[in-house]
Amino acid sequence: MIETETPADKAIVIRARLGAEDPEENARLEEATGLAEALGLDVVESVFAPVRKIDPGRFFGRGKLDEMGDHIHDIDASVVIVDAALSPVQQRNLEKSWKVKVVDRTGLILEIFGLRARTKEGRLQVELARLAYERSRLVRTWTHLERQRGGQGFMGGPGETQIEADRRQLAVKMGRLRRELDEVRRTRALHRKSRQVAPYPMVAIVGYTNAGKSTLFNRMTGAQVFAKDMPFATLDTTIRGFKSPAGTQLLLSDTVGFITDLPTELVAAFRATLEEVREADIIVHVLDVSAVDFETRRREVEAILDAIDAGSEHDQPVIEVFNKIDLWQPERTDDPERLSDLPRKSEDSICAVSLSAQTGEGLDRLLHAIDRVMADKSVMLVVKAGVRDQRAIAWLHQHGAIIKDSVDDEGVTTAHARLSPEAAGRFTSEFPELAPNFEDAS
Repeated sequence: MIETETPADKAIVIRARLGAEDPEENARLEEATGLAEALGLDVVESVFAPVRKIDPGRFFGRGKLDEMGDHIHDIDASVVIVDAALSPVQQRNLEKSWKVKVVDRTGLILEIFGLRARTKEGRLQVELARLAYERSRLVRTWTHLERQRGGQGFMGGPGETQIEADRRQLAVKMGRLRRELDEVRRTRALHRKSRQVAPYPMVAIVGYTNAGKSTLFNRMTGAQVFAKDMPFATLDTTIRGFKSPAGTQLLLSDTVGFITDLPTELVAAFRATLEEVREADIIVHVLDVSAVDFETRRREVEAILDAIDAGSEHDQPVIEVFNKIDLWQPERTDDPERLSDLPRKSEDSICAVSLSAQTGEGLDRLLHAIDRVMADKSVMLVVKAGVRDQRAIAWLHQHGAIIKDSVDDEGVTTAHARLSPEAAGRFTSEFPELAPNFEDAS
């Protein structure tokens, strides 16, 4: 782990530039700087390093390597963040040349995840990902690390080297972590099964890191999930209940933020956490409309959703939320649903809603959009329940939304209830004597 105790380590962030200047490239450098600052490093400088091509052994060419090495020592930086995925050999050669700690993008993200994970599952996932990353970094095979001589007599060759011992220890530890994670996942599966027995529809919030997911989550549920203008402010999945304007009780899930070049080790490790997304009835994709690289971030999130078998390509309705309209500069139009020059919604999403999670402006539009999607996914039951059948009415309140009801002179309640198809099936099985009628839910 990088030491971040006071005083903070001085760091420089470097990103290779292969072509002409590009606003999205500038945004990527700013993002890497934000990641380093989120780790507690004192970033004294963020620079582009123009290069013709990537050197397979040192990443940077010899001339650029020496030039940057002199500059690193001039500013007295002890940590160099290279905003790229370095190979183990490249990372080792850069450290040898510059005589400082070198961290690539993958290592930086893993460090942040290690600091932010709070739940047992989150810590196990991050540790497993970190060990998988470190295992590929065990590239030393120096003879002075040989631990013993093998065989008998004078001809015995070298025995187990330190590198082999380290790999074996890592393999043992990773096996133990996988077993612990399997146990946690079994517990999570039981919790999910219990929600399905007494279900509420699930809405999962996803999006690029720092898009405002946790702020929106707090605004919708009244929760106090930590939310801050920084990358990966929250990592652990949080679930809270909320009611839509139509009175439907739903569950809202806030998940870990995505990012460009999210380490494959982390995608694999967090797959269990992201199962909440895959099982959701609706996905709310939060996008920072003020981001320069808006389209790149949208595509990155869609690609990760597809990688975990979630999203519109897997028959899940997606509502896009164009967040941070309070930071959007163009003038407003007369249409209350849109702002001028806002990006178009994705072809695969059901609708796009503009709002500000910070101020609450436009939140009602999102809630009504969720109601419309739920209406498309639900059925309407008309139930007549006598005085002795009030348990059935209570069941409808618990598992769906009663749109309207009335009581006649004989005490018979007529309830029009909106339910998911699964809940409607369970109701007819549990209360067959009531013989409910089905209506058009639209």
